[in-house]
Amino acid sequence: MRPLISLILFVVFAGLAPASEKPSFTVGWSVYVGWNPWYYMAKSGVLKKWADKYNVSVRVQRFDYAPSLDAFVAKNIDACAMTNMEALDMPAAAGVDTTAIITGDYSNGNDAILVRRDLTLQQLPGRKVLMVEKTVSQYLFERAMVLNGLESQIKKVRLVNTSDSDIATAYIADTSQDAVVTWKPLVSQIAKTNGVKMIFNSSKIPGEIVDLMVVRSEILNRPDGSGQRFAKAITGAWYETMKLMSGTGPETDKVLQAIADGSQDTLASYKEQLSTTHLFSTADAAAAFTVSPDFVQKMNLVRQFCFAHGLLGEHSKSADDVAISFPGKNMLGAPDRVRLRFDASYMQMAQQGKL
Repeated sequence: MRPLISLILFVVFAGLAPASEKPSFTVGWSVYVGWNPWYYMAKSGVLKKWADKYNVSVRVQRFDYAPSLDAFVAKNIDACAMTNMEALDMPAAAGVDTTAIITGDYSNGNDAILVRRDLTLQQLPGRKVLMVEKTVSQYLFERAMVLNGLESQIKKVRLVNTSDSDIATAYIADTSQDAVVTWKPLVSQIAKTNGVKMIFNSSKIPGEIVDLMVVRSEILNRPDGSGQRFAKAITGAWYETMKLMSGTGPETDKVLQAIADGSQDTLASYKEQLSTTHLFSTADAAAAFTVSPDFVQKMNLVRQFCFAHGLLGEHSKSADDVAISFPGKNMLGAPDRVRLRFDASYMQMAQQGKL
């Protein structure tokens, strides 16, 4: 009888295995107004509810920003919050086929240029400007110069590469420093300093600095469908959280405070950051932005900047070498070189109530 009992036990436990061994995925995030909701989603149970619905396990891990990008490129995490520019010049440029499934927001004043002594953009050539080089800060600065007819003067500015963890202290403490380019909440901290004023911010280039949730394309293409279930789970959780954030009154404030707690911030400070963030609080708005021809044009500006600064790889001979695909078969670059994909289908499923 022993062989028969063994066979019965094998069949029973084999049948239980798929239910008990859920496919596991990790989402990386770093502190920023548009990414802090991931902390809340994990802590509140919203994410677990959606993960259970799709029979997956989702872990949320906090990083500093640069290490989060490194972890994604190294394939140590499956999804990551990052800007449109970093999605292009980090994983995509490194050969990691990457798909953006959630367009979360765009910076509408969060990124800014601040100066002392009432300096203007026209007076910055020849002077030092603190920033984290080859990031959206440098992109913002160069766009400001171009829009003000100062493109020929860009190379005359003395950029001082300064880490985001040091930049506020370095600028505030040293009154000889003329200008700084950074993002909130650092902008708000610096702006409170006597004699400092803002002369340009990202509200002047709406829709160009965009915050995304990206997934490695190979995850989405898993034959067992677990990657697509993972994408549906995090999309569903995201828009449930957006609904909680977009109300008014004490209950909404409780949610916003819980989100702010993820970065040890105050409710007032977090609300101030939200005021200069164009948050796509509905899937409808996010999908509409992502599929618009205007977004293709904005991404062309971003990729041209990345190519001009050698961010698409040392062997890239053209911005077309790291191509971008958009919904509706729109494309920038060579069709056989697509490494960054914008996929609106998960946002559209949320919009249609199909998640």
